[in-house]
Parts: sequence; structure tokens; C-alpha cells
Amino acid sequence: MSFSSTAIEPLRFREALGYYASGIAVITSHIDGEPVGFTCQSFYSVSMSPPLVSFSVMSGSASYPKIRQAGRFAVNILSDEQVRISNQFARRGTDKWHEIEWQESPLGNPIIAGSLHWLDCEIYAEHAAGDHLIVIGEVKALNLQEAAATQPLLYFKGQYRNIAAHGVV
Repeated sequence: MSFSSTAIEPLRFREALGYYASGIAVITSHIDGEPVGFTCQSFYSVSMSPPLVSFSVMSGSASYPKIRQAGRFAVNILSDEQVRISNQFARRGTDKWHEIEWQESPLGNPIIAGSLHWLDCEIYAEHAAGDHLIVIGEVKALNLQEAAATQPLLYFKGQYRNIAAHGVV
């Protein structure tokens, strides 16, 4: 099989990646009395021992430098009832925390009320990768919600999806 050496068009690349369903999380931290956060769909596990997770963030992010300065973050895994929160934290230049209920995690990070579950992390490593940074965190605490009816917020082909509406195999 041979491949053309032509460049991959960014919009076509984005469309292709949209066929990979992902969960939605809000990455949060707290520094100088101010909560910070952003919506993230590029979150995944890295290692069981030590417990490591990772997310990617745009190099030009306004929120991430504050999270880096704090040296810690929480991963709030959103439920399917938190579309508004996902959209709110995805916007730049707005009051992302308007009408958001939260409490402090053991490390002092904001935990968003109603999240499916959360992981409390310290920054372990950071790597430059194209126009993004890959951030690896060591999990120091976590909380799994036990609500059986709660489903994760999923994103697929440019839209939020509900697995309950499509049945689970």
C-alpha cells in the first residue's frame, strides 16, 4: 500500500477524528483565590502504577498557564445532564464559573457538582506536541459516583450523544 505525500487538510483531519467517540471532562484548578477550568475531550489513562492520566490542551490556552502554576488539577467527568457546563467551559473570555456549584477536592481543586466522578491530580509531566501540550497527572484522590441511572456525556461526529438513547450492547 502506498500513501501520497500530500499534506493532510486540517478540516478533513478534524472530521476523521470526529468518528472517535469520547467522553467530556472539565479540567479545573484553583489558584490565588480564583477557580479556573476548561472543557476537554482528549483525556485518557496512562498508567496503573503509578496511577497516571493525561489530557491535551491547546498551547494558546488562557486557562492552562494558571493550572501549571498551581501544579495540580481535577478531572471532572461530566454526566449526560451537564451539556450546559461543557459548553460554558468551552468558551473563551466568559465567566465560566457563573452559576456553577462546586466544592474543593482534597488537593484544593474545584469539583463540579453533579459530575459523574472526579480525579484529583498533581502535574507529573508536560510535553509539547504540535499546537498542543500533553499534560500527565498523577492521581492522588478520586471519587466514583454510584448513581446507576447516570450516564456519561459523550461527543461523536460533532455532537453530544446519549448512550441510553441508543441502547448499550
